[in-house]
Amino acid sequence: MATITAKPFRLALLQLAGLSATKANNIAVARRAVAAAAASKPKPDLIVLPEIWNSPYAVTAFAQYSERVPNVRGGKEVPGAEAEGESITALREMAREAGVYLIGGSIPEKEDGTGNIYNTLTAYDPAGNIIAKHRKVHLFDIDIPGRQTFKESDSLSAGNELTTFDTPFGKIGVAICYDIRFPEMAMIAAREGAVAMIYPAAFNTTTGPMHWTHLQKARAVDNQIYVAMASPARHPEAAYQAYGHSSIVDPLGNVIEEADEHEAIVYADIDPELLATTRRNLPVTIQRRFDVYADVSKTAPQ
Repeated sequence: MATITAKPFRLALLQLAGLSATKANNIAVARRAVAAAAASKPKPDLIVLPEIWNSPYAVTAFAQYSERVPNVRGGKEVPGAEAEGESITALREMAREAGVYLIGGSIPEKEDGTGNIYNTLTAYDPAGNIIAKHRKVHLFDIDIPGRQTFKESDSLSAGNELTTFDTPFGKIGVAICYDIRFPEMAMIAAREGAVAMIYPAAFNTTTGPMHWTHLQKARAVDNQIYVAMASPARHPEAAYQAYGHSSIVDPLGNVIEEADEHEAIVYADIDPELLATTRRNLPVTIQRRFDVYADVSKTAPQ
């Protein structure tokens, strides 16, 4: 288990309202929300946008709204032949103008060469550089008879990498929405030294009440880290109804801040000392029996 090195920091989750079928409008909504969060006192160190905020959340829309996203290796951008999309350029500007680290939620990405579409997260430093890129690993393909049917794989391809990035206040793990149901991702990030696992997400009004909070608590308690999920606000006129309830859970499994379904900015102070105290008092991180079962952070993918 890697030692967690972190400093206290302030986190802000943006639960956006007013999103529409017009990308320019959605970029403007995100820009205003980032600026508003950055103007708060105390100023947050890390701001998080929700899943698929620049596009309708619909398999029929992802290709139309997709953009080129630069690749990232080792925390550095890899130059590409094609121009990046307008949402990426806007996210750089938001981070730079706010002077914060920014997790840019996720947007549909069109891959150079293949034309594959991904649900892709990007993270930025305060200078507007992309320091991490995560493609949603687990696609949301469900069929709950009479309640909810959705199949992301009709238009999206799945990513195949896990993602963390370093900041002056600690290592951050990221994934997207449905990824939270697969505990190995958070386990690996925690064992690599992440202080928090953050998921831009858009659970719906069927799965949200069922599992939104339970999953965050489970990932937090199992790994003794902070866990946060950032959702869009509820849009009554939208075909896909987001659950809302953006929230932050501490390493003991307490929900320390949570929105309702309406537009909101959710703030929380992340305290590494609580994380350290939790691990001292409940020392599961040093009591695991890897002689009995495998360490998923050391096991090569099959």
